[in-house]
Amino acid sequence: MTDPYSTPMGAPLVPEFPIVFRNTEVLSVWYRTDPRAMREFLPAPLEAASDVVLLHFYVMHDPDWFGPHREFAVQLDALLPGTDVRGAFSPLLMLTTDGGLATGREVYGQPKKLGAPSLEARGDLLVGVAARNGIDVVTATTPYKPRRGALADLLALVPFATNLNYKVVPHVTGETAIRQLTARTLQDVVVHECHVGPATVELRPNAQFPLHRLPVVEVGDGYHWRADFTLPFGRVVHDYLK
Repeated sequence: MTDPYSTPMGAPLVPEFPIVFRNTEVLSVWYRTDPRAMREFLPAPLEAASDVVLLHFYVMHDPDWFGPHREFAVQLDALLPGTDVRGAFSPLLMLTTDGGLATGREVYGQPKKLGAPSLEARGDLLVGVAARNGIDVVTATTPYKPRRGALADLLALVPFATNLNYKVVPHVTGETAIRQLTARTLQDVVVHECHVGPATVELRPNAQFPLHRLPVVEVGDGYHWRADFTLPFGRVVHDYLK
């Protein structure tokens, strides 16, 4: 028998890459926070590239392997000094599927937890909610498709197509086996539509998902977009153990 890529043997939880996501619907909202608060979430040697926080509410309508599910991601505009590495660092993530949770953590080092994110139109309002432990940790709103926009404008603010993560994996004996900063860049991105409008962001404290520690100073726009993309393998941009 060949070595399995992941466990359980015979029915692995983590698939091999690449993984194609089709017809993914996203609400992305950005806001400015206290730079001191942002620094508390960035592992050295990463530094903040700005004071911008991105919130993404995903509806994964048709992804390979995992099946339809929902996800919520918090991202910070960050860079690695002395390199050309800049992207969106993930301090907090929640989603509704075990395969996506395991894959994100085991391969990229994403800080994924189970939760109950949602995205829906309520009349003329688009509402994104991320809930955990029965608490709506964040609620974001924007008008429903008020005007056409360009996702390139949001990418120019924060280049979030490249995702940065802090990956730590322990040995069974307790020593650290892996401690890295990783990067992954989306491939084959096709944006089918994008609408933009003013947004609101409301945070509620939750000790198990402490987004409230990134307070809202100023809210920018909300981008409602739909796209196809491919998740590839990533790369190590900093190895703490070397």
